Amino acid sequence: MTAEPAAAARPRNRRHLIVEAGAKVFGERGYHGASMEEIAAGVGITAAALYRHFPNKYALFAECANVMADRLVAALGEVPSDASTADVLAAATRVTVAHRAGGGVYRWEARYLDREDRRVLKGKFERVVERVADVVRREYPQPDEHLRAVAALGAIGSITMHHTSLARRRLEDLLLAAALRVVATDPATAPADARLVELPAPPVPRTRRSEILAAAIPLFDRDGFAAVTNGMIAEAVGLVPSGLYRYFPGKADILAAACLQAADLLAQAVEHNLRGVRDPRTALNALTATYVAYSFEHNALNNVANAEIVGLPDALRRPLVAAQREHIAVWEQHLRQARPDLDAHQARVLVHAGFGVVVEAGRRLRWRDSPEHRAAVGALLVSAFDAGA
Repeated sequence: MTAEPAAAARPRNRRHLIVEAGAKVFGERGYHGASMEEIAAGVGITAAALYRHFPNKYALFAECANVMADRLVAALGEVPSDASTADVLAAATRVTVAHRAGGGVYRWEARYLDREDRRVLKGKFERVVERVADVVRREYPQPDEHLRAVAALGAIGSITMHHTSLARRRLEDLLLAAALRVVATDPATAPADARLVELPAPPVPRTRRSEILAAAIPLFDRDGFAAVTNGMIAEAVGLVPSGLYRYFPGKADILAAACLQAADLLAQAVEHNLRGVRDPRTALNALTATYVAYSFEHNALNNVANAEIVGLPDALRRPLVAAQREHIAVWEQHLRQARPDLDAHQARVLVHAGFGVVVEAGRRLRWRDSPEHRAAVGALLVSAFDAGA
């Protein structure tokens, strides 16, 4: 009689595997779009087995949101106190690249943490920023070392927000070089045309449909997309909830329409500000000024789009992703003209690194819009590209 095969031994690192799988799914689908069943399937276990490690989705999410911060704190804690800026940023880069698949959860999804959990997570990242700022202050004693530190970390962290492939060592070297250029830059030094940029004015909400779009985005930004109800949006424009359905099939359609409208404004601005520009560096400066101005003027919409697009149905997300790719392609083209040493993958990685600089520097400045803040963020963005190389 043949003996039945023994049951597979439970791996000792199952909790770690669950967190890794959870971070990946939360990063791809957003907090509300992720399911415990999908996460369990990614580990090869049942949902019931997953619940033996985490009582609910929030508990797993909270651990996933903290895992990158914990890794960064640990990695930088191992770097000697007298280490160079390059050594400190290299440690941050290695950790971030190694865990890029799920490492970006904290950047947008952390908004869904409870207040106390957000406070704890914020404290961990403040430790990381302070560690980088300390060494930057010592080695590059220009003003605003904290702004330069968060901008450099934004360049590195950008790798968690896209899927461009590159050999790991080349990727680390590219991101580290960009981060080092950022921390070495005086934010007060900006291209001469950084302040001279025009954006098309957003359409005046003269129709009920445009009123709904204008009212919904601040609500999504303040409370999170999932927490905003149709009733809240309807009340903001003086409608009963059922009245919204005359204009949009659902809440997701409102978000998608607002994002498409903003993407069209950005495309118009890029076309206008690049018209007649032939020199590659001048073109990059114009692109920089345009994107920075757009980011300051539409920061609420950008916050919502970055956090919520992943959770939209495929049919609504596809045109938004297509618009993003078209915009990135414009940057990639002009960056490669300014830096012929870059291939397409390297250029794309640097473009995303530049976007990461804008996000984190803008957050540091609390998106307070002024010519000085725009110029500072623009200078840091340009430095990430090293367009003068």
